[in-house]
Amino acid sequence: MRIITGSAKGLQLKAPRGLNTRPTADKVKGSIFNILGTRVLDAAVLDLFAGTGNLGLEALSRGASKAVFIDNTSTVIIKENAAHTNLLGKCDICRADVIRTMDKLTQQGQSFDLIFCDPPYNQGYVGQVLGIIDRPALLHSTGIMVLEHSRHESIDYPWKNISIRRSERYGETMVSFITKKQE
Repeated sequence: MRIITGSAKGLQLKAPRGLNTRPTADKVKGSIFNILGTRVLDAAVLDLFAGTGNLGLEALSRGASKAVFIDNTSTVIIKENAAHTNLLGKCDICRADVIRTMDKLTQQGQSFDLIFCDPPYNQGYVGQVLGIIDRPALLHSTGIMVLEHSRHESIDYPWKNISIRRSERYGETMVSFITKKQE
């Protein structure tokens, strides 16, 4: 796992041992960022279930202005990776319950241009996360959320304020691009 391009191009990222963290493979990450293109430039990024910080750090390396990383397990690896890539100054790293923190950020009126979300598969997080994203705040009106989920998890609910613009399948993983509905 490495930073693919930008200011930290080629730098290797650390990952914890074991199977509790499933970092996004470089091939999938490359595809995600090819689809996003220039939307990353100057973006305020939120990386949910951040794990290693792989996606948020890639966005920062490609020109995002800042990134908030939230994970409910150890955030030591994210801090180490951010320091190793010289991007720590643009990072806010928070070890907290992801769903509660999303609620809190929404209540505070915070908004992000780009949200990455890679929750544990098949544990009910996808519906909870999308329920919060469907509310008016967290995802900027012109923003995009990149949701990684199991191909067995349905995200086709009758959402009021969001829509699925595109989905790509990579083996057992689906990557869905979600935006606010335009009036």
